[in-house]
Amino acid sequence: MFRQEFADVISETGMVPLKDLRPLLDSSDPDKVSEFKLLEFDFFDDIKFARQVATKNKLVYIDLSKAKIPDKVLKLAKKSQFVEYRAIPIQKTAKSLSIAIYDPSVIEYKQELQRIFQHPVDFIMTSITAWKKLYDKIEVSIDEILESVREVKAYDEDEETIKEDEIGDDVIRFVNRILAEAFVKKCSDIHIEPYENVFRIRFRTDGSLMEVAQPAKALASAIVSRIKILAQLDISEKRKPQDGRIKLSVAGEPIDYRVSSCPTLFGEKIVLRLLDQSNLQLDMTKLGFERKQIEVFQNGIKQPYGMCLVTGPTGSGKTTTLYSALAELNQIDKNIATAEDPCEFNLMGINQVNVKKEVGLTFAAALKSFLRQDPDIIMVGEIRDFEVGEIAIEAALTGHMVLSTLHTNDAPSTVTRLLNMGIEPFLVTGALNVVVAQRLCRRICSNCKEVDTEVSIEEIVACGVAPASAETMTIYKGAGCDLCSHTGYKGRVAIYEVLEMSPGLRELVLKHASADAIKRQAIIEGMKTLRMSALTKVSEGDTTLTEAVNNSSADKF
Repeated sequence: MFRQEFADVISETGMVPLKDLRPLLDSSDPDKVSEFKLLEFDFFDDIKFARQVATKNKLVYIDLSKAKIPDKVLKLAKKSQFVEYRAIPIQKTAKSLSIAIYDPSVIEYKQELQRIFQHPVDFIMTSITAWKKLYDKIEVSIDEILESVREVKAYDEDEETIKEDEIGDDVIRFVNRILAEAFVKKCSDIHIEPYENVFRIRFRTDGSLMEVAQPAKALASAIVSRIKILAQLDISEKRKPQDGRIKLSVAGEPIDYRVSSCPTLFGEKIVLRLLDQSNLQLDMTKLGFERKQIEVFQNGIKQPYGMCLVTGPTGSGKTTTLYSALAELNQIDKNIATAEDPCEFNLMGINQVNVKKEVGLTFAAALKSFLRQDPDIIMVGEIRDFEVGEIAIEAALTGHMVLSTLHTNDAPSTVTRLLNMGIEPFLVTGALNVVVAQRLCRRICSNCKEVDTEVSIEEIVACGVAPASAETMTIYKGAGCDLCSHTGYKGRVAIYEVLEMSPGLRELVLKHASADAIKRQAIIEGMKTLRMSALTKVSEGDTTLTEAVNNSSADKF
């Protein structure tokens, strides 16, 4: 919680009025560092504040915003202790351990810190921004995470499943470690794969699969059984695909693992999709849209009725975009219902329905039910066929806002896809407000980012950049470091293609124009294609030219 002593120090500087500090002092969540909220105040200058506090307390102020701290120093304590004591070790000598702080009241805990670190300590003052940047770079150790792993939902005691002690403690610990490690590394998927002579485990991180373990082939059955028990699946059924869910608390955060089993030639393959609610970005302004793009999208979803579609391949971030749109529309005076397969995240104030084909609860059935529930806004996970498309269009034309997804290559081909389903052109033009196509490019690691001197001007021009712009364009890459597992990438950045249904485009649709013709007209009217958006991210130093090319097709116009 926000420390009273720290609040007193801030209050003395006069930089932040006491009335603005009170909400932070009243914070009821001890796990959140509420001091970081000070950075949201425009009038709070944290560097000036740090210098003032350092002078007053006779401490040395150092700008640590670009500091690289040795791993062996950071491993002297648990990450949770860094938050508890507002202290990060930055340098160790034979005489003392230098500790970075932003709160002078931490000095009172000098003896306690010396006991934790088993070394004499001295204090270095830095800004809150620099301290937070250091803290965010610290990875929690797997052992520390394992201590926090807790199953949220118990097994069904009536089910006939093998008992945990029949699995073996070693297998239980191994599975827990895999689940925890995937969480720490911010993976999206875990692949557990049996082959004739090999049993391997791979993680998908930032869109790419990497092998992380090769357990003994003899352990395959036990590891698969352990996961199926956690997911409440039938472990005796090995011939049919099964779907389940594991719900854990990891480091205090609720994490869902969506589990899918599939029989293969040499045993069952298991794929787990991590659904980490803490990583769900609901602030639309932080998704990566360019200014004009977000204006068009927000205008489209805030119409009193109509349809807004998000398109892209699996794993391109469509769900995040849709959820951010729902979060923006989620007001007390709106009735919002969603049909999903499955519901990935729980959203307060929104009525979410899990599609279950086996009991007849299809997308079409859910949509028909929603229309009898006095809805304002409807989200359907995917328009897969004519029946769902027809009902969705009908809902959009009768006073409802409808959000959904399609699997198409770009925004213009989404329009022609609806027509090919059999939906009449006049219905499409009457209902459709906006289409967003998107992809995810890997983001250059900020810790090892450097200028890429090997890319020639000719290569830049070949990707679609004008020769004059190519000559002044600086291309970056990641050199590779421990923080990014020597890949040069850390995280991902979205690229978008936002098509607004203008009168000119509606006229083309009514004339059964091709996707290329629609795309050509949209570009004339100011639409940035996926390739244009990707090249903008390259010029801003967010991603590499290779990623831009791999995630977007060349514009032919």
